[in-house]
Amino acid sequence: MERSQVLDVMGQLKLYGMKAAYDEIIATAVKRQHEPQKIVGDLLNAEISEKQARSIKYQLTIAKLPLAKEIDEFGFEETPVNETLVRDLAGGGFLEQQRNVVLIGGTGTGKSHLAVGIARACIRSGKRGRFFNVVDLVCQRRSKNRPRGGVKPGQRLGAERHGARAHRIAGACHGALARRANPATGDQVVASALRARL
Repeated sequence: MERSQVLDVMGQLKLYGMKAAYDEIIATAVKRQHEPQKIVGDLLNAEISEKQARSIKYQLTIAKLPLAKEIDEFGFEETPVNETLVRDLAGGGFLEQQRNVVLIGGTGTGKSHLAVGIARACIRSGKRGRFFNVVDLVCQRRSKNRPRGGVKPGQRLGAERHGARAHRIAGACHGALARRANPATGDQVVASALRARL
């Protein structure tokens, strides 16, 4: 079988890792006179590595992380944040124990940076994650209580079925999302506005 045919078959079988590493592995095998089992093993390892990298990339995409921040980029010496604890959280042990992590602090203290860094580290180790800010989480939670078809901001539902509360929830979510779009407002301002309206 010719090289081009082998690469075509690998493409048809969606063995993209093998296809990308084929020339290098074959050249090394010829130079060092590797056994066929070694060549096949190297091709399989290349495929596994590529699939893992693609899976991590996909998981990072669906996690909807707002920033590409890493824990190593955080200035621990400039803050009272416990570096040992944060690095322990990045190991993902709290997920096996089914524990939650809540980051509390004022605007600009690094909560989002650390949350994203911890999430990225956990995703790289094979876990799944999703980033929510307070507004999105509350709106999503409240929207599960809505009837099919959802509620548009400002839309009133029949009082006999859902009452005026659903209207207030829809309006609060819409108003809070509009505030979130303004970068001048911080998490605390949006969260307090949301609490006040609900």
